[in-house]
Amino acid sequence: MSQENVIAQDKVIVIVGVGPGLGTAIPRRFAREGFSVGLIARKAANLEAAKAVIEAEGGKVAGAVGAKVAIAEGDASDGVSLKKAFDALRGEVGDPSVLVYNAGAFVRAPLMELTEEQLVDSWRIGCLGAFLSAQQVLPDMVAKGRGTILLTGATGSMRGSANFACMAVSKFGLRALGQSMAREFGPQGIHVAHVIVDGQINNPRTRERFGTTDRPEDTFLDTEAMADTYWHLHAQHKTSWAQEIDLRPSMEKF
Repeated sequence: MSQENVIAQDKVIVIVGVGPGLGTAIPRRFAREGFSVGLIARKAANLEAAKAVIEAEGGKVAGAVGAKVAIAEGDASDGVSLKKAFDALRGEVGDPSVLVYNAGAFVRAPLMELTEEQLVDSWRIGCLGAFLSAQQVLPDMVAKGRGTILLTGATGSMRGSANFACMAVSKFGLRALGQSMAREFGPQGIHVAHVIVDGQINNPRTRERFGTTDRPEDTFLDTEAMADTYWHLHAQHKTSWAQEIDLRPSMEKF
């Protein structure tokens, strides 16, 4: 196999939790660097939309040998479903050199109104799925002595606010998982980083949910700027790895 093909095969990103906004901006950013892209989500419509956007920008990818975009439906909270999705993507784009875990469940309610199922489902999607996804990619990364795992956190990773118990439980767990993985696998060449998203992301769903359709653009997190940070984390030199970084608009209080 030529060196060119080896390099192409090593430039593979899989993102779990694809949707409009950040879940599409991140794979777009990596595709521009010549990465083949594997997309996992529960909703086929989200996968097809993201794939169309990436391919429309030249995402087969110009200048990269064998780079392409592949999709697989998978439930991040279900180990069997997730393994099936990873197996399908490996068959199309190869073993991931980068994993981005971007899945999460948003439930906002007073504690006494939450159900057991809501709390457990939120934890399974927000934390357990990251553990299961990491288990899918770590064996190959360890064997090669390199790889990147990036986890999307939230304000809830740092503090449990009133009415946000579901998010806090899942995101606290995700942050702890990231720290444990970084300490175990960092010495083996695997860069694990946790990204705290401290603010509202600028997308139609967020604006509709919070009734903020008229709010100024610069009070939201811009998805393209966020995706640049994910790329820079992956590209960091081994002597200067960040394990955690927080992102927020300049107007956001913290």
